[in-house]
Amino acid sequence: MIQLTRLNGKTFSLNALYIESVESFPDTTITLTNSRKYIVVESEEVVVSKIAKFYQSIQVLSNPHIRGDDDEKK
Repeated sequence: MIQLTRLNGKTFSLNALYIESVESFPDTTITLTNSRKYIVVESEEVVVSKIAKFYQSIQVLSNPHIRGDDDEKK
């Protein structure tokens, strides 16, 4: 989960695994895989950074096949 802030100042947690896209319109808009949208005060760069840290914390990026490596070094 990543912590974000709505435009009204209230914070909430969002499961980053369901994020499909992050865009700036100029407000940062997050679209989930179910088409639900959230508008947050954090910049697109901050949201993307939080997503990457979340993926690292659950070790999604530790799998060599997901990273694009052909074979894991033995």
